[in-house]
Amino acid sequence: MKTTTLSTTMLRAAGLMGLFVVVSVGLLVAVNSFTQPKIAEVERQVMLNTLNQVMPTRYYNNNLIEDMTWVTAPDALGTTQPMPIYRARLDGEPAGLVIETIAPDGYSGNIHLLMGVFADGRIAGVRVLSHRETPGLGDKIELRKDNWILSFNGRQLTKDNAHTWAVKRDRGDFEQFTGATITPRAVINAVKHTLDYVNLQGVRLYE
Repeated sequence: MKTTTLSTTMLRAAGLMGLFVVVSVGLLVAVNSFTQPKIAEVERQVMLNTLNQVMPTRYYNNNLIEDMTWVTAPDALGTTQPMPIYRARLDGEPAGLVIETIAPDGYSGNIHLLMGVFADGRIAGVRVLSHRETPGLGDKIELRKDNWILSFNGRQLTKDNAHTWAVKRDRGDFEQFTGATITPRAVINAVKHTLDYVNLQGVRLYE
């Protein structure tokens, strides 16, 4: 009798445990299906806000995130990995590009950049996505620390002005940081190489 009662109790416990697992899994699936679209939308909005820092919305009216392609250009973009290019269009016509690029020769390693270029070759904006430069010195490349990064706005790269794309210590137009010349030099070179790539590729990048 005791054995039968024990077996019955164990079966009931196992049944309850199984029911608990089924209900828990069901709740997890339901919560995930409810929250996943919201998380995806938040991530999309964060990305769009970042892109719009270097390509303001007044210059395009297409879906910047969906109109994206991948390119591999190690010499220009600082990495052998494919990098994304977001293509801005105004009423279907090329308006500009937003490109992720890397300065591989920062003082403390790679400096990841986001760069907007208008269709006429002018720079719309440059922002630093991530870096490991020295706090208080090299981190002046961040907009929240210094306005230096805004000195790229509106600039173009031509044969006549290529020599000015350097810090003043190297007889260029750009300010350097006290005690941290390597960092701005790396960023300037990366932006210059990327802009040169855009100029050479031209409309092919919009295809």
